Amino acid sequence: MTLSLVSSISFFPIFAAEKSALDKLVDGNQRYVHSTTICQEDWSAERQAHIHGQAPFAVILTCSDSRVPPEIIFDQELGDLFVIRVAGNVVDDFAIGSIEYGVTILGADTVLVLGHSNCGAVDGALKGLKFDNHIQEVLDAIQPAIEAVQGTSENVLEKAIKANVRHVESKLKSSKPVLAELLEQGSLSILGAYYDLSSGKVEFLD
Repeated sequence: MTLSLVSSISFFPIFAAEKSALDKLVDGNQRYVHSTTICQEDWSAERQAHIHGQAPFAVILTCSDSRVPPEIIFDQELGDLFVIRVAGNVVDDFAIGSIEYGVTILGADTVLVLGHSNCGAVDGALKGLKFDNHIQEVLDAIQPAIEAVQGTSENVLEKAIKANVRHVESKLKSSKPVLAELLEQGSLSILGAYYDLSSGKVEFLD
């Protein structure tokens, strides 16, 4: 993808909304925490409404953990979120390409990197576990976060998880040519957050 394409795509029409993407996520998480969710039980109308296209307002990069479903955590409906999930919410070219698609083709103007408490991938990297398969590649990708919390004595796992979120967030912000360009133009926001499995609350780190 060339810079010229980025320039043209940056003018992708985004219809004005009453609330920003971040406000929608914050409000939705509050509804989820207090069990006042608005998502309907009858999904037939929603399915029909999105047959011919989608216009998500945010891209969520999060862990594959079965306890961390973004649509539920943020109380959003079909078509609202473009979600990329991989263990440890790490990124490679495939994940970044998916994020670029959500931003440039589908028109989302916010990318959220979402880590979570008790993340097994970060915990494994923190403990120095070794695997002779592709799991090791995930743990290797988390190593910069482990190095960032060396010398920490309290809440080490939580700090490592948050450090991993910030590391991935930084990688996305410097990803060229697409994400870094849109970020510089001011047409894209890239944020980090931490989800607590027990309380259900999302802490935004930015």
